[in-house]
Amino acid sequence: MARPSVAEERVGQIVEATIRTIAAEGITGASLGRIAEEAGMSRGHVRHFVGNREELLRESARRFYYEGTEGESILPAGTADVAGAVDFFFSEEFAAPGNDNVVVLGFVEAARSDPALADLLVSAYQGTHVLLARLLAAEHPGAEPEDCDSVAYGVVGIALHNVFLSDIASAATGTETARTAAERLIATLPS
Repeated sequence: MARPSVAEERVGQIVEATIRTIAAEGITGASLGRIAEEAGMSRGHVRHFVGNREELLRESARRFYYEGTEGESILPAGTADVAGAVDFFFSEEFAAPGNDNVVVLGFVEAARSDPALADLLVSAYQGTHVLLARLLAAEHPGAEPEDCDSVAYGVVGIALHNVFLSDIASAATGTETARTAAERLIATLPS
């Protein structure tokens, strides 16, 4: 396997520093200066490798959402069935409160004023919805496509609701309740 280029290594370091900075400082505190300091580089080097702050946030979001995932989806690569998707959505990794939630909310806040970043985030969640609808249709051949689409939308909505509330409410009871709701919604589809 070929060694990554120095530029690719630097971009990776800068993206990781961006994610850490957003987690620690929020999106408003994630200035190029703070990110550069976290990356152990000069601000000029950060701009050289990733461009301006908006370009950096877009690249960071792209990697945050898509590295190790199933296409344009937030589901992990290799998610082959509905049970695997549900297990992921209501796993400790996805549902637990913490820094990832801070980062996601930071990207959402930044997307309000950056249409390209907004498109990236919408694509990640719509891609998840579309993939889940395909998995549901494969497992429920008697279901109408629009019903699979609606159930997929509902399951993704339940999962995201659970994640965002987990920072301010009990994740232990909320996740179990949310998973049960998602499973009941899926059970409405005919086989």
